[in-house]
Amino acid sequence: MNSEFTIAVHSLVLLAYRPDHMATSDMIAHNVCTHPARVRKVMAMLRKQGYVAAKEGIGGGFLLHCNPDEVTLAEIYRLTSMGSVKPGWCSGDEEQDCMIACNMATVMDHIFSGAEKQLIDYFGQWTIRDVLEQVRKEQQSK
Repeated sequence: MNSEFTIAVHSLVLLAYRPDHMATSDMIAHNVCTHPARVRKVMAMLRKQGYVAAKEGIGGGFLLHCNPDEVTLAEIYRLTSMGSVKPGWCSGDEEQDCMIACNMATVMDHIFSGAEKQLIDYFGQWTIRDVLEQVRKEQQSK
């Protein structure tokens, strides 16, 4: 999984927490604890898909443009990270004359695909509002 998923979820939860307030990429980056350029890249993806609205220029920033009760983490994972569970390199070689070496990549591909499906199913049970509520519970327990 890549950090874009975490940045996207964090940003959406932050905007859901203050739905009537515009947040600049610098403000979001400070809250996420990352560089504003990384936030802008993720926010551009979220904007393109209609999750956030943006106003450019002085006084500009991002606003939540979706219902946090309806947006699931599965949607955000598909947008930012689909396919990231599978590593970029797999062991083995189909050309080798060894049962293990010539089949390992295919078997591992099926395993990673199944793992990603389960991850997406789990993320489908969580909305942006659910994450915000968990954050509130964490804060109350301190």
